[in-house]
Amino acid sequence: MKYRTLGDTELKLSVITFGAWAAGGWMWGGTERKEAVNAIKASYDAGVTSIDTAPIYGQGTSEEIVGEAIKDIPRDKVQLLTKFGMRWDLAKGDFATHSQDNSGRDIDIYKYAGKESIIKECEDSLKRLGTDYIDLYQIHWPDRTTPIQETMEAVDLLIRQGKVRYAGVCNYSAAQMAEAEKYVSLASNQVPYSMVLRDIEKDVVPYCQEHGKGILAYSPMQRGLLTGKIKPGHRFAGGDHRASNVFFREENLVRTNAFLNSIKPLADSKGLTLGQLVLLWTLEQPGITIALAGARNEAQAVQNAGAVEQNLSEDEIREITEKLEQIELVL
Repeated sequence: MKYRTLGDTELKLSVITFGAWAAGGWMWGGTERKEAVNAIKASYDAGVTSIDTAPIYGQGTSEEIVGEAIKDIPRDKVQLLTKFGMRWDLAKGDFATHSQDNSGRDIDIYKYAGKESIIKECEDSLKRLGTDYIDLYQIHWPDRTTPIQETMEAVDLLIRQGKVRYAGVCNYSAAQMAEAEKYVSLASNQVPYSMVLRDIEKDVVPYCQEHGKGILAYSPMQRGLLTGKIKPGHRFAGGDHRASNVFFREENLVRTNAFLNSIKPLADSKGLTLGQLVLLWTLEQPGITIALAGARNEAQAVQNAGAVEQNLSEDEIREITEKLEQIELVL
C-alpha cells in the first residue's frame, strides 16, 4: 500500500481508502453485516488503514460496522473519517430527499449543520465508532439554511476539545471552501470524481492545489460502472439507487463498456482488473490525494487494495485519457 499526507496536515492516509457507504446497506439493497465487517478487516490486512463512513449510511449502521471491525486494532494504526450534516431523525434545515431505511421504513432526510446538531452528531458518531476522537470530520453537503460561519466554528470547537483532529468538507465549491477557511483550517474536500465525471478539474482542483488542500475522490469507479462488470441489460436488486441513475442507462452502459474494452489489454498486461486500472488512473490525476473504494466482501476489499501494486507510466496515463475523451455519454 502507498500512503499520502492530506493537504498541509500531519494526517497520512492510505491512497486506497475504504469507502463504507455500501457497507451500511442504505441505497445499496441492504447489507450483510458480517461480510461488511470482514471486508474492512481484510482491507486493513492489505494495508488500507483509512476508512470513510457517515451517520447517514444505513442511519448509523455503517459507523457501527466500522466500529466493530476496528475494535481490536490499535487506534493510532487506523484513520477514521466520518461526516455530519445529514439528519434523518430531525426535520430541520434544507430538505434533501425522501427515502427508506434498511427496514423499508419511510424517512425524510435533511441537510442541517447547525451548531447544536453538529455537537450531538459528533457524540453519536464517537459512540458508534467506539472511539474518543475522529481523524477527519467532514460536512456531508452544503446546508443553505445555516451560515458556514456557524458550522465551521462548531467544528473548530470540537477540534479544540480533542474530539476531532482535522476539519474537512464534502461537495463544497471553491468559493464555499474559501468562506469556510475564515473560521477553521480545512484539510480537504471530498468530491465525486471518476473517469466519466471530471467537473472538479475546473475550479475545485486548482483551488485545492493552490491552497494546500487534499482531495478525497469518491465514487472513482462511478458506483461500479467502471468495473466492467455491469453490462447492458443489467437488472439491479430492489432498493439499489443505481437502477435510476443516469450513468446506468442502456446507451451509457454500451458506450462505457466499449471504452473499458479498449483499455482492457493494458490492464491484462499488468495483471490488473479493469477496476484496479481505473483506480490507478484516478490516483495519478493532478490534485487527487486518495481514492475511496467500497467493498461488500473480503474479495472486493483485497482486490481494491491490490490496485497500487502496479504503476502507470506517463505514456500509459496519456493513452487512457485520450481514449476516455472520445466517450460521449448521454447525461
